[in-house]
Amino acid sequence: MSNEHPHPIDNGGVGQRVLRKEDERHLHGKGHFVADMSMPGLCEVAFLRSPLAHARIRNIIKPAGFESCVLTRSDMADVADIVAPSTLASYKSSGQPPLAHGKVRFAGEPVVMCFARTRAQAEDLAELVEIEFDELPPIGNTDIAMADTANRVHEEWDDNLFLTLSADVDFDAHGNAPVVLRKQFHLARQVMAPMEGKAVLAYWDERLAQLVVYSGTQVPHLVRTGLAQFLGLDIGKIRVVVPDMGGAFGYKCNLMQEELCIAWLAFKYKKPFRYIEDRREHLVAGANCREHHYDLTAYADENGRLLALDAKIIIDGGAYSVWPFTVALEGGQATGNLPGPYDFRAYRCLTKCVATNKPAFLPYRGVARTGVCFAMELMMDAIARKVGREAWEVRLDNLVPGSAMPYKNVANKMYDSGDYQQSLRRAVDMIGLNSIRRRQQRPEADGRLIGVGFATYTEQSAHGTSVFASWGVAIVPGYEQATVRMTPSGGLEIRVGVQSHGQGMETSLAQIAVEILGVPVGKTAVIHGDTALTPFSTGTYASRSAVMAGGAVSVACKTLRERILMIGAHLLGAAPDAVTLADGRVQAAGKQVTLEDIAQAWYMRPERLPPLVDKGGLEVTAGYKPKVDTGAFTYATHACCVAVDTETGSVEILDYAIVEDCGQMINPMIVEGQTYGGTAQGIGTALYEEVLYDGNAQPLTSTLADYLLPGATEVPNIRIAHMESLSPHTEFGMKGMGEGGAIAPPAAIFNAVNDALKAFGAELNETPLTPHRLLEAISKSTSRSAAAVAAAA
Repeated sequence: MSNEHPHPIDNGGVGQRVLRKEDERHLHGKGHFVADMSMPGLCEVAFLRSPLAHARIRNIIKPAGFESCVLTRSDMADVADIVAPSTLASYKSSGQPPLAHGKVRFAGEPVVMCFARTRAQAEDLAELVEIEFDELPPIGNTDIAMADTANRVHEEWDDNLFLTLSADVDFDAHGNAPVVLRKQFHLARQVMAPMEGKAVLAYWDERLAQLVVYSGTQVPHLVRTGLAQFLGLDIGKIRVVVPDMGGAFGYKCNLMQEELCIAWLAFKYKKPFRYIEDRREHLVAGANCREHHYDLTAYADENGRLLALDAKIIIDGGAYSVWPFTVALEGGQATGNLPGPYDFRAYRCLTKCVATNKPAFLPYRGVARTGVCFAMELMMDAIARKVGREAWEVRLDNLVPGSAMPYKNVANKMYDSGDYQQSLRRAVDMIGLNSIRRRQQRPEADGRLIGVGFATYTEQSAHGTSVFASWGVAIVPGYEQATVRMTPSGGLEIRVGVQSHGQGMETSLAQIAVEILGVPVGKTAVIHGDTALTPFSTGTYASRSAVMAGGAVSVACKTLRERILMIGAHLLGAAPDAVTLADGRVQAAGKQVTLEDIAQAWYMRPERLPPLVDKGGLEVTAGYKPKVDTGAFTYATHACCVAVDTETGSVEILDYAIVEDCGQMINPMIVEGQTYGGTAQGIGTALYEEVLYDGNAQPLTSTLADYLLPGATEVPNIRIAHMESLSPHTEFGMKGMGEGGAIAPPAAIFNAVNDALKAFGAELNETPLTPHRLLEAISKSTSRSAAAVAAAA
């Protein structure tokens, strides 16, 4: 962690450690969330969810006397099912009803909604509802789904495949390669576990004749679009507002069934309704990410230089393809990002997204890249063991060199800038590899084994029109817009359609304005999260907000700057090219006027304005898209040192170092905070988090006593070093980095544990790395060794 002190809140442009404005209200308990709201006549909603994973709904019996407060899909005939289309040839769409109708497709699917004055009363009503089911054979995993196509999640399909994607780039089997290595890697299903789950409140505004929806969503404009489409309303009749939000991580970047239900209730009854997801609902119905299975065959030379890669990827997509991004987002990211930061020219990949009786797959922080990094980085270490070299040396030889930038990789990704090899070298030094190797030569006093592991990745951030269009999704991002307005007091308002849910946008976007206009952060208001007040945006996802919204703010501020200079020059009696703007003042020849003076001239004393003043005045709306919209590529190397107890199976992280490069940092303190949080989530993926199901696809991890999350004692002191390779395509050379911290930890930790266990010949390749799996791997390896000795004798 840097020893630099944060600047006072009013100071600091791009690159400065300015304290986050939003922390003031949160640290003092003054945040305002959906659950904090009160409204006359507010009714709380509870959902009765399916206890079965796969069954036909034969009958629903409402409690006598409460029929009007208990609603089923049949009561919502004027609402369309949520359908996420795609133009991809192999894609099959899946109609997702707001409430299950005809049959249920996963345990936890909402079937009935009940409303009352309190949540407890609504839940009491739900307990009185009787549902008669005819149980169907559950499709609990991808093997069952692909083997038994007569039993289908969606009966109108001919199999259980959402989508099949393929890539074949100059692939040659390379059967004569000195090293041919085949490995399988598996990632468990997870929940995203934001502090605040789903949260939505809706009411009808009689004055404006408008449906107002307060929702904890990352994508307010997309939710507005989806609600209009599936409710059959004109989009102008809907306003979506996002108050403070307690995290999201991708969980809230899609239109949710519950959002559609609550909005419909408010529209139908012209009363306010609210739904707040509880933790058990989240753990059951929100088990929707990370479950990938990889079968890789690598072809390498005798030094471990990768020649070709052959991959088969299976993604458990759950029961539905969500709107608007579809399951194709996960499949496309996996197929396109598997090659990672490596320089090889032959690649074949077959990716299948499979439907099962589990909750619909959503794009969790990292979106497939945690999985592809896990598979690729463990394969790199396996190659190194095969050729008898240090893993970091083999990795170094295979990384794209900085001299090759910009570099188009085997999957057609255009890496814009960076020095991947240098990030690895610095991580090797930070973790103290030579000292660790010396330490491994002597026994530990407590008998534990020491291991070290590395993982290097690329994060495609802020990818735009061409990328999303290639995935065939319903809504494709284009130009991002921002509005900047100088206030009469010389302050600044910034309006953006992206949505902050912990990234510090109220500070970082203000810093961009400081850099160009000199308006202090404390006098700059960033307005977001309200479709009535902000320009259209597809929202916050894919590490895009700093690059896209920040770029739009930059472009708008530059235009506003020219207008400020013109008015200031006129007030000073100077030529426009003779004035400068600095520290909130326009200056020329020893004279100056403040931004407030200029604002007063525009708003209050227009007779002082120059005759040819721009009629747009002190308000600018600008659109922005990077010069190349295939993404700005952040990258990093994570290094990890662990101690492994071979008696208990426990793993302790002794040291963790990161060398990251996200181009020009707007606020290094925010970058580090994002990296710390992402790394903690990655540690959860590596060691703790796993949604378990029984043979009937029933979730077994429905409480936090069963589903383990890392806490403060499980997260080590993380050390971060920065590199700044500017992107040639973006404003200030910045790149997105919100997801990166979560990508590499599973790979780095597993590689460290496998390094510790190399004397046993044990190897782990399935998350999470539980004590049971670790001890089982040692036992199997020991048994194989004993069998080999016996055979040799």
